[in-house]
Amino acid sequence: MYTKPKIKLEYSHHRDQEVVLIKFDYDKGLIDEVKKLAGSRWSQTKRCWYIPADNFHLDTFLNKISGIADIDVSNIKDRGVSNISTGRIKKSFLPELPKGYLEILEQKRYAKSTISTYTTYFRQFVDYFSGQSLEEVSVEQINDYLLKLIRKESMSPSKQNQYINAIKFYYEKVLGREKEYYDLFRPKNESKLPDVLDKEEIAEMLRIKENIKHKSIIAMIYSCGLRRSELLNLKLTDIDSKRMVVKIEHGKGKVDRYVQLAGFTLELLRKYFRQYHPKVWLFEGKPGVQYSTSSVVKVVVTAAKKAGIKKGVTPHTLRHSFATHHLEQGTDLRYIQEWLGHKSSKTTERYTHVSKTNFSNFRNPIDDIFSDD
Repeated sequence: MYTKPKIKLEYSHHRDQEVVLIKFDYDKGLIDEVKKLAGSRWSQTKRCWYIPADNFHLDTFLNKISGIADIDVSNIKDRGVSNISTGRIKKSFLPELPKGYLEILEQKRYAKSTISTYTTYFRQFVDYFSGQSLEEVSVEQINDYLLKLIRKESMSPSKQNQYINAIKFYYEKVLGREKEYYDLFRPKNESKLPDVLDKEEIAEMLRIKENIKHKSIIAMIYSCGLRRSELLNLKLTDIDSKRMVVKIEHGKGKVDRYVQLAGFTLELLRKYFRQYHPKVWLFEGKPGVQYSTSSVVKVVVTAAKKAGIKKGVTPHTLRHSFATHHLEQGTDLRYIQEWLGHKSSKTTERYTHVSKTNFSNFRNPIDDIFSDD
């Protein structure tokens, strides 16, 4: 009786980078298939194959290898490996996706992060209903499934919506059913205000960073209001120093836009370019290779800590600060919406709630009470 070979995936560090190790006993056929995977390499010291974490896409790996091997993902499910969003996986071995699910996601050019989230959540859905035909699963059963997840995982509204979208994609896009067929309750997202830094804190983060690449990364995110993915996808040709603009291609929603290139930021970029000589991407880890998402986070977090900032700071905090500071200095909300790439003005309007201009024209009554002290 034929027994599938077993693969164990492990998160590790190798040659100064995050990697996913692919461990299995010798199997000529399996070796041939692993060799075909983008980015796969053999490590003599680790005695196994591996893929750099920034190039590793779990669902692509499962889609190509799960048919010929059993794959144990238990050691990477809770690790912050780029492009892996496995959530809370009940089993080490995840079921295969229905035919067409991953293919249609890729055909419709969904973002890699969205593909990873959808396929992971839908695999869990497939696993839950493993004894039943997916085409026969009712809306009531799906709602019951979601309710159990919410109770067990204390799921946020945004995560619940992602689960719903992953399930809807199968029934509407893969099976081609009408939208009216599938009408799940949608939770309202919590109305949380974004954390914002003041200008002095931004300045201190830039002063504290001696590495010109790191300084340029912080300046680009803040001065252009960029999402992390938008920063990483910038190419050298996207910087137009004559017109003083930066072209953002395929931002969220696959929409292109231009943002202002600040004079201060341009000077930093020129110094950075003279020192690092990037080849293709504006920011590269190695020549011709995009800088990693985890490295961008580390650059920002480290700078904030060294600057003595107690708030939780992420790359998105710099984007929030960009929008808020523009609003405080009187920039029209419509321009800010355009620069941020927001489809709806309602998304941009939340910055009016954190802008200090809302309070600067009013005197607090406690100051009148104690004005003589």
